[in-house]
Amino acid sequence: MSELVDAGGAKVRVRESGDPAGDPIVMLHGIGRGLEDWAPQHELLPGAHRVISMDLLGFGLSDPPPGPMTLSRLAEGVYEALDALGVQRPVHVFGNSLGGAVALSMQATRPERVSRVVLAAPAGFGHEVVLDLRLLTIPGLGHVLLRHVSRAAARRAERALYHDGSFVTEERIEHAMRAAARPGRPELFLDVVRELGTVRGIRPGWRSALLADVSRHPRPTLIVWGDRDRILPAHHMTAARKALPHAQSHVFADTGHLPQVERAAEFSALVGSFLEASR
Repeated sequence: MSELVDAGGAKVRVRESGDPAGDPIVMLHGIGRGLEDWAPQHELLPGAHRVISMDLLGFGLSDPPPGPMTLSRLAEGVYEALDALGVQRPVHVFGNSLGGAVALSMQATRPERVSRVVLAAPAGFGHEVVLDLRLLTIPGLGHVLLRHVSRAAARRAERALYHDGSFVTEERIEHAMRAAARPGRPELFLDVVRELGTVRGIRPGWRSALLADVSRHPRPTLIVWGDRDRILPAHHMTAARKALPHAQSHVFADTGHLPQVERAAEFSALVGSFLEASR
């Protein structure tokens, strides 16, 4: 079950499981997505942890805050939601895709509140990104493409996330359409896309600045990727290893952009071993 908490004046949807007294894990999704992308891990991660997933500000079923949306504002929104939940101790932060960049932003801005980092196909380690996201940066075209999301478009977007098409369920498509139809969603989506990228790909400026900040506050880190990722290609792992030489890494075979879903059991086992070994 999920609930809404007040994060700096905006309602943010969160889901919790595990031991309320345990070390907290917070799990963050990608652009245009929601906490459902971490649902399997609520059942699989060690029960000794307090496991929290959330819809980032303005995404999923969370409210947008006033003003333009930026990467740093998304990171601050996570901290605001954690404050509302009474989580003050350092967290293990897991981030998929955009959520990976948000996790790194959290580490860069408030390193004392981050204990360990798990990055699943994170944004920020290469310029290539799927064409659909690059097209949204073109003035005028982005609004047209996001004004009405058809079922066919929602299905194509879901299919691009997985190597195994059986994960593209009607339930996931319905939720994607519901989230896309929320007021203000196109504007917020475009704010984020245009801050982070252009029609040519992901901007290098924010990536280099963020990684420089992160390097000053290293934390035990695990990076995972799917070798069939069609959103952010797996060869970005090479740049990730170079930028974070202390990090452990793993590539899942026959896996798309959401290894925490498509390889849920293997992912949780890998993460469990990482958390235990880095204590």
